[in-house]
Amino acid sequence: MSLQYLKEAAAEGDRDKLIRYVRLHLGDGNEEAGRKEIDKAWSEALLPLLDVPPTDREFILGTVRTKDAATLAHLFFHLHFYFVQRSGEWIHDGNL
Repeated sequence: MSLQYLKEAAAEGDRDKLIRYVRLHLGDGNEEAGRKEIDKAWSEALLPLLDVPPTDREFILGTVRTKDAATLAHLFFHLHFYFVQRSGEWIHDGNL
């Protein structure tokens, strides 16, 4: 899928095409594997919070409040890969 394809999908509001791209990308060409990668990251992000530990909410809220959407999107993908790596089931080469 080309960047132009993704821009057209965004302009048309076609989120199905966008999420399919994400699933294919994260699944190394396999949409179902990508879905599992997304689920894995969410599960791994939840695990450290089960004991309700103190967290640096000011850092989080300050980051969200002061950074632009593109920077936050880049952070989002880095966090996704961080949590997938923590799961021990890493299928990617680690490069964004």
